[in-house]
Amino acid sequence: MNQADLPANLPANAEPLPSIMDIEASGFGLGSYPIEIGFVLPDGSAWCSLVKPEADWQHWDPNAAAVHHITREQLMQHGRSPREIADVLNLRLRGQTVYSDAWAHDYTWLGRLYEAAGRSPSYKLDNLRALLSEREAARWHEVKRQVSQTMGLQRHRASADARILQQTLAALHQTQRAAA
Repeated sequence: MNQADLPANLPANAEPLPSIMDIEASGFGLGSYPIEIGFVLPDGSAWCSLVKPEADWQHWDPNAAAVHHITREQLMQHGRSPREIADVLNLRLRGQTVYSDAWAHDYTWLGRLYEAAGRSPSYKLDNLRALLSEREAARWHEVKRQVSQTMGLQRHRASADARILQQTLAALHQTQRAAA
């Protein structure tokens, strides 16, 4: 696959792209929590926000921080409350199935956000893998790397990562249709 194979704009007969969510977190494991949530909708519009940690959210993994380059100070200064973020997610994603490439982690982190907000999601979070054939799954990492290089997004952040995931899925599906 080369850059010309990557879909800039999908053809009119292409199936619509799903909504994709990505979450950056304070680390992995017990005590970790979401620090940034972003999504991309089927029309390509995106939303992203830093999450202001709750008082009892203290876990902080320096290795995770080295990947996402978000400081706890940035979260405290620029983050939105879990309630505000849950309200935006529920409004913008209502009734949809939203896909994540790290479903087990993202499901847990969303649960923590919604519990702190005193809300329940108005949408379903599902595993992105459910949208891939075996052949597409085998090529996922290669195509994702190529999409990332082509898109040239510099930040490892939630909405940028969600866009890369969505475009990787589009590239794989387009290649699969062309081969059929």
